[in-house]
Amino acid sequence: MNVKTALRPSPTGASALAAAAGVAALGLTILVSAPAATAEAEATRRETKPTVVLVHGAFADSSSWNGVIKRLRHDGYPVAAPANPLRGLANDSDYLESYLRSVKGPIVLVGHSYGGSVISDAAAGNSQVKALVYIAAFIPDRDETPAQLGEKFPGATLPSALDAVSYPLPGGSTGTDLYVQKDKFHDAFAADVPKSIADLMAVTQRPLAASVFDEKATETAWKTIPSWDLVTTEDHAIAPAEQRFMAQRAHAHTIEIDSSHAAPVSHPGAVTRLIEQAARTTSA
Repeated sequence: MNVKTALRPSPTGASALAAAAGVAALGLTILVSAPAATAEAEATRRETKPTVVLVHGAFADSSSWNGVIKRLRHDGYPVAAPANPLRGLANDSDYLESYLRSVKGPIVLVGHSYGGSVISDAAAGNSQVKALVYIAAFIPDRDETPAQLGEKFPGATLPSALDAVSYPLPGGSTGTDLYVQKDKFHDAFAADVPKSIADLMAVTQRPLAASVFDEKATETAWKTIPSWDLVTTEDHAIAPAEQRFMAQRAHAHTIEIDSSHAAPVSHPGAVTRLIEQAARTTSA
């Protein structure tokens, strides 16, 4: 046998080489496809998560949710934090209701403080809202006002820290806005927030129309939509006993933390965990 014959692969050997090449090619395809499949699965996972809509309350703005927004987005949740006009419950809930119609897919609706009243009204009849999350918030019943709830559960010091400021209305009448006095803002609203940050919050605070305290709730979405509640035990704006009463009445899944009224700023991690718990439960 000459050298050329000895080195020439047999038909069986050629088949083996072809099979090996096929396996190698398949392995390469799997390796190349795996990252793409993983990315596609991750995109699908993100797409199926509900949009979290965050509604701030009085004497704050949407930036109060910044720490929560950062965490939710890190965990793959679409997030929106529209401005709450703070002009009155009927006006504010109508505004939020119209905004919610622009959100595609399921929604987890979150309200802080007075924002709780707004989400309770705006979510009524909206089948896309799958969960309500209340953060140190009002959860009024029909025909109930914040003033009435405060009278039942005294102890909050925020009312004594407010200043009234008049402003003109169309037609020559006047309205009244309420601001938290800057030197009392830290203790009354955000006692566990670093004072340097609380001082900035005091300067940039959004005022609340004084009429809100006597405006009756007309809708109670918490009676038909599952709810979660974070009760703040060191709260000087809404007494903890008042928060517990409203949470129990709403049959909300409730947690308590040692926090001032400004929980989204001072405890964004705890707030985020409760929101995500609501999102997972309702998605399941």
